[in-house]
Parts: sequence; C-alpha cells; structure tokens
Amino acid sequence: MKLFKPTLVALALVAVVGCNEKAVEAEPKAPVLDTEVQKQAYGLGASIGMYMQRNLEEHDKLGLSLDKELIVRGFVDSIEGKAVIEKEEIQALLMNLDATMKEKQAAAAVAASEASLAEGAKFLEDNAKKEGVTVTESGIQYVVINAGEGEKPVATDTVKVHYVGTFLNGETFDSSRERGEPAVFPLNRVIKGWTEGLQLMPVGAKYKFTIPSDLAYGPNGNPPRIPGNSVLEFEVELLEIQKSEEAPKAEGHDHAAH
Repeated sequence: MKLFKPTLVALALVAVVGCNEKAVEAEPKAPVLDTEVQKQAYGLGASIGMYMQRNLEEHDKLGLSLDKELIVRGFVDSIEGKAVIEKEEIQALLMNLDATMKEKQAAAAVAASEASLAEGAKFLEDNAKKEGVTVTESGIQYVVINAGEGEKPVATDTVKVHYVGTFLNGETFDSSRERGEPAVFPLNRVIKGWTEGLQLMPVGAKYKFTIPSDLAYGPNGNPPRIPGNSVLEFEVELLEIQKSEEAPKAEGHDHAAH
C-alpha cells in the first residue's frame, strides 16, 4: 500500500486497533462490517496495527518500550487535527528514535556475534571428538549417512541436491525439502563450506556437514536470518551432477531473442 509509509510512530496508527483500552467497555461491541467499505476501513486499521505490534515488540526487546496509550492518543489527536506537537518536531523526534533504534540493534548484533563465535568454537571442539565425525584440513566436519556410489563433482560443476540447513540449536533456517523441490546451483557460487564439502560426495550420498563460520557467512552473517559467526549444519543429499561441458550451447539457437 504505497499510500502509507509509516515511520515508527506514524505507524502508531497501529495501536488504534487495540484502541485505548481504558476508553472502551469491558466487552466492546463487535465492529459492524456489513459493507465492503466498512471491511476495508477495518482492514486498514488492522494492517497498521499488526505492523505496529511487530515494531513495538522489537522496541521492547531492545529496552526502548513506548507507552501504547500515548501512541493511541497521538494517533487520535492527529486525525482530529488536535496534535499537541508540531509536525517538524515530530519528524525530528522520529529521526532520533530511529537513530537510537539502529544503535541498539547494532550493539545487539555485535553481542550476538561474539556469543555465537564462542558457542561455535566450543561446539566444533566437542563435535570433532564424536564417533563417525571426519574433520577436513580446512575445518569442515562431516558424517556419512549414506555413502553413495556415483562420481564426485568438481568445483565447476552444477549440482542438484536436497538439503536441510540448521543452527546449532536444531532450528531449521533453510530447507529444499520443505519447499518440495531440489535445489540446483553451481558449486563455485555458494559458501566455501559447500564448495569443498560437496566435492567429497559421490552421487547418491547423504552427508551431514558442520561448517565453521569462516567457511559459511563469516562475522557479518547473512541478515536477517543468519547471525554473524554462525556455525551451520547441513544435511545434504547429492542427487545429480551437471557437468559444465554439458551445459547447452547458444550457437545455432535463437531462444535468447524471444
């Protein structure tokens, strides 16, 4: 909805959905939603409310809790043309709020990254001692689940795989199996841990890789999903190798012109 690009407190409209609880009855009447226009009006308020709820939760996490009653009051005063703060001052206040929010988020990211580095180092040390775990010279750790019997890919090949990527706590952050179709990609266009690790696998094999952060997404991570310094685990099944020389040639075809 291009009409609304609410900044943090402009988004305050959202709180209207919950509207000043002290001002409503103990059991407020259900809204009248008989017409399309009524439903659109309610939907607009609800969508703003949901957006604002997410923002307020993020503020709370960072210790920047905002008074919901004042948010609602500001919204109501504004739409009635009775705001007690001038537009210019509101803009300055929101810019300051946004700057503070970004500072808090940056500090939280640094703290999470440092904690992740320590956790990852300890996990790799302990995991390397487990039975069945092989550690490569670069530091990749893997367990063979199914050995497979096909040929192995080289870095210039394109592979088709099924995989599940998880954090050390077991939470899944990416999965071709959940999407219901294999992933296809060139081995030299992925994280270093994948480029190296998959070259160890014959077609038909299934391995579980534990990849150090420096062979994954490093100190910067892959926002917003993967924090910096994350050690990642992947269960990978190699389904097929597509040799680079097998790629279709463009000569003699005009498909690109269409």
